[in-house]
Amino acid sequence: MAERVALVTGAAGGIGQAIVRHFAARGWAVIGWDKAPRPADFPAAHYRQVDLASPAAIEAAAAALRADFLQLHAVVNNAALQIAKPLLETSVEEWDAVQAVNLRAAFLVSKALFPALRAAAAAGEGAAVVHVASVHAIATSANIAAYAASKGGLLALTRAMAIEWAPYGIRVNAVLPGAVDTPMLRAGLARGHLAAAEVEAQLAELARRTVNGRIGKPTEIAAAVYFLADESQSSFMTGQPLVVDGGATARLSTE
Repeated sequence: MAERVALVTGAAGGIGQAIVRHFAARGWAVIGWDKAPRPADFPAAHYRQVDLASPAAIEAAAAALRADFLQLHAVVNNAALQIAKPLLETSVEEWDAVQAVNLRAAFLVSKALFPALRAAAAAGEGAAVVHVASVHAIATSANIAAYAASKGGLLALTRAMAIEWAPYGIRVNAVLPGAVDTPMLRAGLARGHLAAAEVEAQLAELARRTVNGRIGKPTEIAAAVYFLADESQSSFMTGQPLVVDGGATARLSTE
């Protein structure tokens, strides 16, 4: 089998870099896209700055990728923007910005790279799309409505894409992370859903709310993403949400 190739969006972030490292460590060629400049210690050879809120930027990056790689075995739509504020204080511009990065970009990236995914599937090598959604797609909290709506839409998109792309041999699934220790999580701690005031105390409070008694690590999400992308491990899975949240959504809020 030829070298397997994966694209990861949001590759400069905490979960994104963990995903890139996980795939690269297993011999995949990994392409990272992110609006941010290439991190100094980025763990893969291929990196491109792409504004995922821009359809034109996505199409240009996708055209370049298709020229370099005729086959693509996995697309991981991981890029995300979170705006944490009350719904009544959320502007149209803020709402649209979140939907553009979290939901529309997943649609546009997947659509633009469909030919390369189809080529890998046609060669019998397997092809998969993995959307990194969130537990906010199925259960949410105050002051994060735009983000929750975008992730709920991403979960619905997962099901729709799985149905439409199954005839081409392309599987589509989603990972729904819970509380994972990333800069995005820490930035959203002050939105009023926790009693504690200090960051470390807030993290400890979140940990107590999980069944496992701790928050997650980016590497744990990366392993779940890889499981869904790897044809040898999850070939009979498509259209499914894989919740990785330490059991947080398994517990009744009234307990």
